Formats: sequence, C-alpha cells, structure tokens
Amino acid sequence: MLIGILQTGHAPDALRPGHGDYDALFERLLAGQGLTFRNWAVVDGDFPPGPEAADGWLITGSRHGAYEDHPWIPPLEGLIRAIHAANRPLVGICFGHQIIAQALGGKVEKYPGGWAVGRTDYDFDGAPVALNAWHQDQVTEVPPGARVCATNDHCRNAGLVYGDRIFTVQPHPEFDSAFIADMIEARGRGIVPDRLLDAATGRVALPIDDARLARQIGGFLRTRSIAIQEPTEEARA
Repeated sequence: MLIGILQTGHAPDALRPGHGDYDALFERLLAGQGLTFRNWAVVDGDFPPGPEAADGWLITGSRHGAYEDHPWIPPLEGLIRAIHAANRPLVGICFGHQIIAQALGGKVEKYPGGWAVGRTDYDFDGAPVALNAWHQDQVTEVPPGARVCATNDHCRNAGLVYGDRIFTVQPHPEFDSAFIADMIEARGRGIVPDRLLDAATGRVALPIDDARLARQIGGFLRTRSIAIQEPTEEARA
C-alpha cells in the first residue's frame, strides 16, 4: 500500500543529520506494516497530481500555523478536500490534524493556555495513552461530521475521526524521546517558556506509547479501523 506523505515543514537543521527529516520519522514509525511511501514536500510547493497518486495519505507536523498566509496552504486545503471526496484514507499529525480540521470547516487558533511540550497523557476513547507533544495551536472548533476520539485537560480536541476516512491527532507519535530531547534545545529555548522545557526534560526518560499509536495509524490506513488495542505479547517482545 503506497502512502503519500505530505510534508508541511522541516525538522531543525541541527536535528536532521541524526534523526532525518519529518518524512523519515514517519517512515521509521510505520515500518514493518506493509506500507511503502512517497514524499511530497508541499511546504516547498511540491504537490502530487491528485488523490489518486497514493492509496492513502499522511500530513506531517510543521512550525507554521494553519491560519497563516502561505502560498502552499490553500492548495493543500483543496487537496485535503479532494482526498476526502475520493474516499482515500487520510491521517494528520499536529499541523496535519489542524489543517485537515480547518479545510473541512473547523477552526484552529493559538491556544491562550500556552504550550504543550514533551511527554503528555491523553484519553483515547477511554484508553490512557502517553505521547510527546509540541504545540501551541489547537483545533478549537470541530468540523461537521468529526468525532473527538482523544482529549485531555489542556487540549480538548486532541484526536478526531471523520467516519472511516480520516484520523488525526494533535501529539507527535513520530517524536521519540531522543528527538524530543534534541528538539527542546534546537527549537525550544527562547520560544517555549523555560519552565515547560525543564519539566519536559524531566519526563524524557519516561515511557511513551509511540509504537502503540504506530499500530493504530497503520491499522487505520489499511483497514479504516482506529480501535486502540493493548500491545500483543509479540509486539512487547
């Protein structure tokens, strides 16, 4: 199954030699699930010809805001609507979560409650899940037809499901502990309050459920199911 990655930003220059760019993070996250990948860096104006160019789609995170005036955002919103109309499965992460909501009638804003950074706990349809976060913007109005599937006190609309066509989450399952530690130093200082960065640094060694979300994302792309399941004994091994 070919997954088209729509890359809406780049990892910091200092992190790319050791971690790769955002497309590489997702290819690593979703490895071993029978998926192949092709990347289009839409942030640089590189767009696929249409929804038929891949069997399923994934939109990455970005340092940009979905509501900002960039020439690539309107055509990306048009592509999102075309993918939805073509009934191709679509996954969005962080900025991807936000731009999909905006394109389909929701609202994205800079959250007055501030940043969420580092290991963060979420309720995914009643299941506790811990993932790394890195955002200040949030989906503040849910699009028509979308259902909230993940939430916490800081981010009410942390995960959305649009029938069996779209699944999006605000946190970053592709950011492992090593990446988030380097991100704190490369892109955090001077932007995110030091107290939040210091607290996030203190949580870096705690376990996260990135592998669990990887299975959920891969399962959705293949079967349109988003059920959170406990890891199998084989997966734990």
